[in-house]
Amino acid sequence: MQPGSDRRTWQRYIALGDSFTEGLSDPEPDAPDVFRGWADRLAGHLAAASPTGEVEYANLAIRGRLLAQVLDEQVPVALAARPDLVSLVAGGNDLLRPGVDPDRLAADLESAVAALRAAGADVLLATGVDPRQTPIIRRTRGRVAVFNAHLWSIAARHGAVVLDQWGAAWLQDARMWDPGDRIHLTAEGHRRTALAAAAALGVGVDGEDTGWRTPLAPAPPRPAREVAAQELAWVRGFVLPWIGRRLRGESSGDGRAAKRPEAVPLRATLSPVTDL
Repeated sequence: MQPGSDRRTWQRYIALGDSFTEGLSDPEPDAPDVFRGWADRLAGHLAAASPTGEVEYANLAIRGRLLAQVLDEQVPVALAARPDLVSLVAGGNDLLRPGVDPDRLAADLESAVAALRAAGADVLLATGVDPRQTPIIRRTRGRVAVFNAHLWSIAARHGAVVLDQWGAAWLQDARMWDPGDRIHLTAEGHRRTALAAAAALGVGVDGEDTGWRTPLAPAPPRPAREVAAQELAWVRGFVLPWIGRRLRGESSGDGRAAKRPEAVPLRATLSPVTDL
């Protein structure tokens, strides 16, 4: 699936979504509390491909946001900024919740895609990752698959681009995921996702081969005792706190603001996001 226009370079890119697009678990080397992530890295690739050597870039994503919040809070800001490219990746937090209706989520998402396309922006969507290998979370596999099927249909109807994470074999490697929560990519995972997004958009990336498509070599087997200890640590460190926030009606993003709230120039030669 290619963009609805014939563009292969963009001048104003705005990223919308939740923690995935905010870039959690991909800290800046010299600033561990600052995250870059695949969208920042993609912006660097877009800047490098641009004739001007830069791209205006904003990242409005905030961790913990549900799809309705992204559509209500972030999409209007993006429309007002008149971007020529928007990545809209949201719904993952909704799909973790029992009883969610993926058909309703998709209908709401489609309205936003239609509005962005009508405003002249190309739109990048992303399927959810197949959760079959993650304990507990794999229970969401059916509704994630339904939502993904809708994404492809939405893209076909509106001329959007889809980043296919469900079919990316390398994403099934646990080493691509933060061991603490298992739902956020490591720096290597974000690096590969940015390259996959650039490829989906038809953007060439100088100096990068196609090795990002290749899964890592198999990891050595782990002792059963180590596996059990890690499972217990994951439940205690992530699952139980997550359940606690749900019961209290709290979100990890409460009180947080977007890290790049305005579209400002990002130069390919100066930005650390291109130092991959």
